[in-house]
Amino acid sequence: MHGDEIHMSLKPRRWLPSIFVMLVIFLFSSQPSRNLPIFSWADTFVKKGGHVIGYGLLCWAFWHALVYRSNRRWFSWLLALVYAVTDEVHQAFVPGRHPSIWDVIIFDNLGAMISLWLVNKGRMQKLADPRASDRHAP
Repeated sequence: MHGDEIHMSLKPRRWLPSIFVMLVIFLFSSQPSRNLPIFSWADTFVKKGGHVIGYGLLCWAFWHALVYRSNRRWFSWLLALVYAVTDEVHQAFVPGRHPSIWDVIIFDNLGAMISLWLVNKGRMQKLADPRASDRHAP
């Protein structure tokens, strides 16, 4: 990595989406179970879907902060899963909530992987488009 690339990935404003998504996840997981809505027959689908969406957004935000460098794609995935583990530990201290390694392994991981795939696919299509104006993008 060149000096400019390192400097670009350390710009604080690039990390703001990651910080925002981590805050939102933390706030949701801080809610005691008695405060959580029940979505009738769709309860599990909605709540597990929230994991997929939340960690998909977090992984995207980490990769954004890392300037979409292809050699940092899996690092953004790792950061998302590490945060998922810490969030599950956090839930152990919230009344009525409990940690679930399955949420991390299945739903959080799935969201992160889908996010990486979609963002990478979009970036590859953009690079392949001869009309793309920023052909120098990493």
